[in-house]
Amino acid sequence: MGENTTIQSGDGFDLGVYIAEPEGAPRGSVVVIQEIFGVNQHIREVTDGYASDGYYAIAPKIFDRIERDIELGYEEADMGQGIELAFQKLDHAAALGDIQATISHAANQGKVGVVGYCFGGLLTWLSACQLDGVSAASSYYGGGVAGQKDLAPNCPVIMHFGELDAHIPMSDVDAVKAAQPDVPVYVYAADHGFNCDHRASFDADAAVLARSRTLEHFAEHVG
Repeated sequence: MGENTTIQSGDGFDLGVYIAEPEGAPRGSVVVIQEIFGVNQHIREVTDGYASDGYYAIAPKIFDRIERDIELGYEEADMGQGIELAFQKLDHAAALGDIQATISHAANQGKVGVVGYCFGGLLTWLSACQLDGVSAASSYYGGGVAGQKDLAPNCPVIMHFGELDAHIPMSDVDAVKAAQPDVPVYVYAADHGFNCDHRASFDADAAVLARSRTLEHFAEHVG
């Protein structure tokens, strides 16, 4: 359904993106922010899914400043490489700049929602609080959100966490709830990565419910 292309970031960098367009006029746009594994097959499928629901959907390749077109799987070695890329090699300020460029590009197709998973869940929260042009955001199991819990969102946000997630303890989730009483925080009987059907931690029931809540959220605030 989609295609790989590039857009220009604010500093002139040619940023790789995966774009999927709906049939007919888009009801708005959705920016899909990757996990630590790059814009891989799963993220392309997620992006295609939002296009199927009527949105102009675009996933920025935020690792492109390190190396073009990085795609990882979900084995232990991939996990280690992804953590190194996301938390040691990636310039997070530049990544947010690239997400801002993606949002600005997507805004040509209507209001913009942002959804992100894992590391992308953290970047989704930061986008809602620090970037311009975001009408709604849905953050999935964002590691590090608790450390940024006192930021003020500029748009309606919902969050999704798994109560079996060893990476994000429930004490962190409770801290986010306490700091952000106006942000709906949904907790599922599932593990980290429950939305990804390429991972052993996939939980179909949780994935369907979280996606339905995200689509309802975007329908109300994006289009």
